Amino acid sequence: MNLSTTRHRIILAAALLLAALAAQSSTESSDQDDWFDEDFGDPTAQVNEGELAFLAVPPVEAVHHLSNRVTLNGDSRENGWVYLEQCHHNIDNVGRAEIVFHKDRIRNLRITRAINIDKAWVEGASVQMTDIGKNSSLCLEADSRALHANDDGSYRVKNGPFMRRFLDGYYPMRVSERLVLADSGLRFAGIEPQRQPGFEVEVGNDSIRFDAWFEGRLLTEIELVPAL
Repeated sequence: MNLSTTRHRIILAAALLLAALAAQSSTESSDQDDWFDEDFGDPTAQVNEGELAFLAVPPVEAVHHLSNRVTLNGDSRENGWVYLEQCHHNIDNVGRAEIVFHKDRIRNLRITRAINIDKAWVEGASVQMTDIGKNSSLCLEADSRALHANDDGSYRVKNGPFMRRFLDGYYPMRVSERLVLADSGLRFAGIEPQRQPGFEVEVGNDSIRFDAWFEGRLLTEIELVPAL
């Protein structure tokens, strides 16, 4: 495959954080289930085929790192909207990439920082990038409709699936998030997956943080309940 013609796409859809990585030719349709197109090395190497595997020891080489800070407010329980701060680090140096959000679940999208990226701009519900260099990063701010009410009176923030995919293999990726409860009137009730090596979870009085190093496909769900 000619990597210079590979189309790269990051799509953050559904509630908030749907981030997946795959590779496809620029002549193929972008109408697929994969949300992030990127090249990640030798496709002939032994690789994970999709089963989630947390990495107790992080890789030595730099990998794509998606980080989020999600802040709830007093109206989030009523309307589902939260404040999102998001950064992508170690984006591969390619000619073109885009970050695409679900148009009905994102608003006030803006770029706050772009490093080693020749051009970056907001276009509708997307961010377009060209000529991405090494050690690049891109940071965004937006309002995202990410909080969902359950029938039993609890709430959830669902994330994923996260994946770093090339052809039929899945490669190491890092995803970290801090959920700030602020004045939402909610408290932490649980998280899936459970805390384990490669998936660190910290719970404070006003925030929840997870940091995941993994291969395969990762889905997370943070459950919240009204504070007593």
